Amino acid sequence: MRVFVTGSTGFIGTPVVNELIAAGHQVLGLARSDAGARALAAAGAEVHRGSLDDPDSLRRGAAAADAVIHLAFIHDFSRFQENCEVDRRAIEAMGAELAGSGRQLIVTSGTAGMAQPGQLARETDVLPPDAPLPRVSEQTALALLDRGVRASVMRLPQVHDTLRQGLVSYLIALAREKGVSAYVGDGSNRWSAAHVRDVARLYRLALEKNEAGARYHGVAEEGVPMRDIATAVGRGLRLPVVSLTPDEAASHFGWLGMFAGHDLSASSAITRQNLSWQPTGPGLIADLEQMDFA
Repeated sequence: MRVFVTGSTGFIGTPVVNELIAAGHQVLGLARSDAGARALAAAGAEVHRGSLDDPDSLRRGAAAADAVIHLAFIHDFSRFQENCEVDRRAIEAMGAELAGSGRQLIVTSGTAGMAQPGQLARETDVLPPDAPLPRVSEQTALALLDRGVRASVMRLPQVHDTLRQGLVSYLIALAREKGVSAYVGDGSNRWSAAHVRDVARLYRLALEKNEAGARYHGVAEEGVPMRDIATAVGRGLRLPVVSLTPDEAASHFGWLGMFAGHDLSASSAITRQNLSWQPTGPGLIADLEQMDFA
């Protein structure tokens, strides 16, 4: 299968490209820079020049492929709402090209906001159309089902290795800046996680399953307590680990405050059963313990 992959040179996109090529698929990777183009060519992928904010380039990429995996997102949280709109337009542009073709589109989303506090988010949970979240990747993708697109959604937790760990990477940077590694209250709120290699394999399995309307959870660990995460970060940076009240957390964490004290735990039971997916990579704390914080 010839697969157009956005975000193909990113943290998750790079192992996804390698996984697809190793399984015998052809990859057409989106690259906005010469360095990205060289990396794709070295991996054995075909290069498609363009960018997330260039809808015409996305349409051409989708037109040239049998399926699309959309991984790209602009992770600048100071302009989060604007970047969510870029993402929405990108999905709609590729969807317009795929409309009526029955070709597959896998769109990336997250597990945050899918469940009530203290509950596991499950694949059957659905975001309402008026959910107070600016990122509408999932709703935009699944609306394309009525237009003849075999759309599905991959919801991701904190995806990690020893170099990057999703939102935890921002917690590490914040701990360096503030001189303490912090959690909120007793730190019992949990974040789900998965190793990046396991996530890459899951994208391939979802592609090959080709199920329209599916919602998958790329979750290996249902929930890692924030206190354990903060302790591992503090140990790695040799900084004190402190508990903050909710009022203190608002000023300490900044935009991360919308996540830091909240439960982001999720289950992948349905995903594992439907795709025969068994994560084998290291856990989040294990990767933090092996990380070179210097």
